Amino acid sequence: MPQRRIRITAIPVVMEAELNQSRTAQQIWDALPIEAPGNTWGDEIYFSIPINAEIDNAQAVVELGELAYWPPGTAFCIFFGPTPMSRGAEIRPASPVNVVGRLLGEPNNFKQVSDGTVVKIEKISDE
Repeated sequence: MPQRRIRITAIPVVMEAELNQSRTAQQIWDALPIEAPGNTWGDEIYFSIPINAEIDNAQAVVELGELAYWPPGTAFCIFFGPTPMSRGAEIRPASPVNVVGRLLGEPNNFKQVSDGTVVKIEKISDE
């Protein structure tokens, strides 16, 4: 399968990531580029994106550095640590999310991003 690499820019962070082969990831890829103000919720950045995907193998707990789509909020999520819903060291979204990819850099760098910072997602390789 071809790789779908993206660049996420949220000043001061610029990081590459890779989308997986899920239906939701394909919808996101087709909608790129996307730019929106990000919201922070614990060690998560999320923002509404212009797709409406169904629940697709949704997970209640995600791994450090995973990217996801949150169906109830039509939101793209970047997970770089625990959220207010986490129990212990786990990373728990507000409700189950469709995992769509993974950061290719150090997830903790996103701790430098302030609430309200504009986040841009763009393609850096074609399928």
